[in-house]
Amino acid sequence: MVSKDTSRDMEGDARFVYGPRAVGTIVPILTREAFRKRSPAAAQLMMDWALVVGPELARVTTPKRLTRNTLTIGCAGPVAMELQYLSAELINRINAHLGSAVVSHLKFQQVSIDVPAVLKPVAIAPAVVAAAEAAVAGMAEGDLRTALAALGRAVLAGKTPSTSPRSNR
Repeated sequence: MVSKDTSRDMEGDARFVYGPRAVGTIVPILTREAFRKRSPAAAQLMMDWALVVGPELARVTTPKRLTRNTLTIGCAGPVAMELQYLSAELINRINAHLGSAVVSHLKFQQVSIDVPAVLKPVAIAPAVVAAAEAAVAGMAEGDLRTALAALGRAVLAGKTPSTSPRSNR
């Protein structure tokens, strides 16, 4: 007859598998601590915040935490008032992105968010401007010609276009 202590030891030993195991059996053990701190929905929302709210709102807001169906959003300045008016639409966009009704309330918290400085236009050499204009001289006036001339100036100047942020080289 096996004692109770021995049967517990045997059950405990049965959990340990030596050798190859399926990754699916390890994932809950590895993610348990991370999901204790932040739910998968909150992590997904924080990663995709700019996609959910758009680039303009993403610059002045940041999701802080998701608890009990309430999303706390850090806002810069008077953006909280604007977001209160947009709260129903914002909740719908968040829930549509996550695929289920995860968020039912929004809470706003004023925080300081570093807003990137506006980039100053870079002076381009007159020879570069003339070469870009000469390249599109045969085209009819319009938006396409203007865009191609701007692209030509950027390429010939060896700089990034003014419509995208510059990287530090």
